[in-house]
Amino acid sequence: MYENDNFSGYETGNENTTGTFSGVSAAESANGYTTYQMGGSTGNNTEPKKTKKHGGYFRKAMVSVSLGLFFGLFAGIGFYAVQQGTGMLKTDTDTAVVSEIAAEATTESTQSSVQSATNVTYVESDVSDVVEKVMPAMVSIVNNFTETANVFGQQYTQEEAASGSGIIVGKTDDELLIVSNNHVVESADTLTVTFIDGSEAQAQVKGLDSDMDLAVIAVSLNDLSDDTKNAITVATLGSSDDLKLGEPVIAIGNALGYGQSVTNGIVSALNREITLENGSTGTFIQTNAAINPGNSGGALLNMNGEVIGINSNKIGGTTVEGMGYAIPITSASPIIADLMERQTRTKVAEDEVGYIGISLQEVTSQISQMYNMPEGIYVVSVEEGSAAANAGIMKGDIITKFDGSSISSYSDLQKTLQYYAAGDSATITVQRPQNGEYVSVELNLILGSRPADRK
Repeated sequence: MYENDNFSGYETGNENTTGTFSGVSAAESANGYTTYQMGGSTGNNTEPKKTKKHGGYFRKAMVSVSLGLFFGLFAGIGFYAVQQGTGMLKTDTDTAVVSEIAAEATTESTQSSVQSATNVTYVESDVSDVVEKVMPAMVSIVNNFTETANVFGQQYTQEEAASGSGIIVGKTDDELLIVSNNHVVESADTLTVTFIDGSEAQAQVKGLDSDMDLAVIAVSLNDLSDDTKNAITVATLGSSDDLKLGEPVIAIGNALGYGQSVTNGIVSALNREITLENGSTGTFIQTNAAINPGNSGGALLNMNGEVIGINSNKIGGTTVEGMGYAIPITSASPIIADLMERQTRTKVAEDEVGYIGISLQEVTSQISQMYNMPEGIYVVSVEEGSAAANAGIMKGDIITKFDGSSISSYSDLQKTLQYYAAGDSATITVQRPQNGEYVSVELNLILGSRPADRK
């Protein structure tokens, strides 16, 4: 029978059959079967009764008894034969065999279940323990900078602020060292760092690498309370070489400047080659974990709580959803180590700022496209005996980097020079025209003092 279905009519072979038989009579035939007649009398068609003969009743009775004995005998033999052939008669041996088969089936089922269990990898969706472990190493960064614009020949300035993230990667006797993206901290007037306990401190730039979009900033330990020192921790750096496609990852960062938030996903692709805005090319980790503005500089973590990537919202743009990118920690670690060893720089007094000794012209994006030139500072002339001349800077060079910081405008150069006094050294990267194309050249520059007539 089917559950929850209703049938009309009668069902055969069912003791609960519903229905009504009208005028049913029964008669037992000579062979022992009962026949049913449905509908009752047939009216005038009933045949007249025949006169019984006295000798026939005894003969019929004997025949019926004989047939009954033969029927019972053969039925018993057949029933016994059927039982023997189908195994319906169970002996002790039969019962033992059945028990053995059942035991073997149970054992095989158990072994199969154990084998299946050993081949199953369980992925824990609750990442709260990992987040709790690493959150003290995460910081929020606010870059306060001055926006300069030229409108109809008039120069306007406006104070702006941008949010980003950072990871505590080291601590010395004097400083707390934090890694972030170059684009998060570059061109900053001031950098404000917020720690897990909500306390804030000012940070200084220690080293920048625009090609890999990496930066290390430093916070003086003297600016931190004992409570903050006890609340924070140094992150553990893992290995991005061991990552596999589909491996679960966690992204932490200061999304949209609202404070630290957590997203999770998987490794979508490895060694994804992308060209950055400054023209440099790198290979990155692709993930579907949400990496929004403000997440840049934050951590991409494996399920052990190890940093396996530095998130960057700027890589790949924001036009496609579900595609975030991170700088692999294995390739970033040597650069981070180098940046951590550099001198921490603070702004110097205006009259102590170092002097290069060049006249210049900006190569804007429009000029760059029109004349197929790199964006940066075009050297119109070099003063004789100046720091630029001593470093080997030539007329026609285009300055694109100053100590690792990207330089695309005069404003960029001014902001960078605020941290360098006369006598300080820096590495200058210029694009020099040779045989119809520009070649990158690195020069060591020792800044001079500004002449009295230039103050």
